[in-house]
Formats: sequence, structure tokens, C-alpha cells
Amino acid sequence: MTPAAELRVSPHGGGARFEVFAKPRASKSAIGGVREGALVVSLAAPPVDGAANEELVRLLSARLGVKRSAISIASGAHGRTKIVDVADLSPDVVLERLTASA
Repeated sequence: MTPAAELRVSPHGGGARFEVFAKPRASKSAIGGVREGALVVSLAAPPVDGAANEELVRLLSARLGVKRSAISIASGAHGRTKIVDVADLSPDVVLERLTASA
């Protein structure tokens, strides 16, 4: 894994956008670092009926300090690689909050 500072977060529609590599069916849900510019996230939920996506939104909303409704999966809802949008937070703030003790 690369250093957390290499997470790519870009501006998008008044908020921020970044890539996530999801690892469902993990022993616990946690942010695991950065790989090739994408945030690596382990998810305890299985990839069935959107459970892993719901867990991802829950984990990110808690880490970023925003409501769940501020986070959306722009693409990749059915795969491991996802594009996530966060409303009303600048890319710098998102980067700071995601990489703090990641």
C-alpha cells in the first residue's frame, strides 16, 4: 500500500469525489490505507442485496462526519472498485479526514 497522502480526491459538484477499493466479508469494517490512489476499505458485510454498499456509506459517513445522505456511490455499485461522491466537503477536508490515523 502506498502512503495515505497519495489518495486522489478531486472536486465534483460542490463536493469531492474519490475511488474506493472495497473488500467485502472482512472480519471487521475498517479503512485499510491506499492502493494506486484508491482508498482500501474492508467491509464486514457481504456483497449481497447492497449490504456492503450500505456498510461502506455508514463507515465513510462516520469517518467524514457527515450524514449518510451526503455520500453516494456514483459508479461501481456492483463491483469492488467504486467512485464515491461526498456532498458539501472540499477535497482537502475529505483527504484530511480520511487519512487521519488511517
